[in-house]
Amino acid sequence: MRRKLFVLAALAALASLILAACSPSEPAAEPTDTPAPADESEAEPTQDAEPEPAGDPVEIRWFVGLGTGGNPEQIDAQNAIVDAFNASQDGINLTIEIVENDVAFDTLSTQIAAGNAPDLVGPVGIRGANSFNGRWLDLEPLVESSGYDLSRFAEEQVDAWRTDEGLVAIPFGVFPAVMFYNKALFDEAGLPYPPAAFGEDYDGKPWDIDTMTELARQLTVDANGNDATGAEFDPENIVQFGLEEQWSEPQRLATWFGAASIAQDGKAVVPDEWRDAFNWYYEAIWSDHAIPNDEYRGSDLLAAGNPFDSGNVAMAHTHLWYQCCLTNVTDWDLAVVPSYNGTTTAALHADVFRILNTTEHPDEAFEVLAYLTGEAAPDLLESYGAMPADPALSDEFFARLAETYPGVENWDVATASLEFPDIPSHEQDMPNFLQAQERFSAFFSELGSTPDLDVDSRIDALEADLQQIFDASS
Repeated sequence: MRRKLFVLAALAALASLILAACSPSEPAAEPTDTPAPADESEAEPTQDAEPEPAGDPVEIRWFVGLGTGGNPEQIDAQNAIVDAFNASQDGINLTIEIVENDVAFDTLSTQIAAGNAPDLVGPVGIRGANSFNGRWLDLEPLVESSGYDLSRFAEEQVDAWRTDEGLVAIPFGVFPAVMFYNKALFDEAGLPYPPAAFGEDYDGKPWDIDTMTELARQLTVDANGNDATGAEFDPENIVQFGLEEQWSEPQRLATWFGAASIAQDGKAVVPDEWRDAFNWYYEAIWSDHAIPNDEYRGSDLLAAGNPFDSGNVAMAHTHLWYQCCLTNVTDWDLAVVPSYNGTTTAALHADVFRILNTTEHPDEAFEVLAYLTGEAAPDLLESYGAMPADPALSDEFFARLAETYPGVENWDVATASLEFPDIPSHEQDMPNFLQAQERFSAFFSELGSTPDLDVDSRIDALEADLQQIFDASS
């Protein structure tokens, strides 16, 4: 904001200098005896035309809630952006509507059904937008007519937002999956930190799922100080876990073992890699005891639902945005995700702003979108904890993070992880998406809460139920 005020002041000063330069510095020449023009009307002074009265500014509504944006500090940052935009021009009045994430879908659906839809929605990821596919405006004509420069983004990032609806978004923020680790717990155990570069070994072994699982067992400790690799370990009295699938969902976990599609030509098919992932996850909870089950996960030991920030979890597989949710653990750093069967997949979350195709003011809505992804981007990206899709903003972004988290050394992990995105995305659309996602969530809850489960039979049941859900959508 200070930069903007400085620029405005500088422009005002420059305008004053130009006016001064154009003003006469000497008296005007004395009139001559040249006779007046024959047509006296030519000599008559003309009246300046009355200025056209300015119309009311166009109202553009910005809806926040389908993704991030609801935390108190984010609300303050977004409101400041709205104020700054409105102060910068007088043709558009931007208003913001922030709703809780758990009611955002219903709220937006109701507004659309009532013919009272907002113009702009975001930040929103792929999953958050899936339920509204078919309602997004194609931005391609607006990009062309406004001269918006897409060349600053990698071509692949722009193409990622081209769908059957056209160009539905402009690249904005990315959140690659990484491994957070608690340095103090590694130091206490006398174990080396996990790798900070892809292709590096860990303690002489390939950094893969097997190596990570064994490491997680070594870092899982009971009340008597025994780790999960020993015969004396007590799984009923665990005080520290080696690993957490932090704030995850079944598709993201599964994608760790290989990106794939659950919906194949209308058929529900759980890929083999995903079966491996679900079986591994279950074993890691109930046999290896390296990952907390749901009872432990919701306990005070693990901060009642924020396990890694409790200080009692050594590693967490999650996305870069999680750094904004660390309030207790300060001695942490980043490592790369391990591979599976020689393949590395770092699941990618990406947030953008979209325009609904019901807007009555597409040009003005796009002007706001261009502002949010342009001038306002550094402040918004910092607030959302998002890595910029625009490479020109990356240095500033990581410099800010370094100031906030001075103990973190491995920010390069995030940049390197962008080379291993999940294609197709784990947030891909499915027929009857919300109902299908509910069934997936129920399955994931089974894995985390039910001992002695026949995992493969439950995967078969999941597949069959998803097929029914898919069929019901047609």
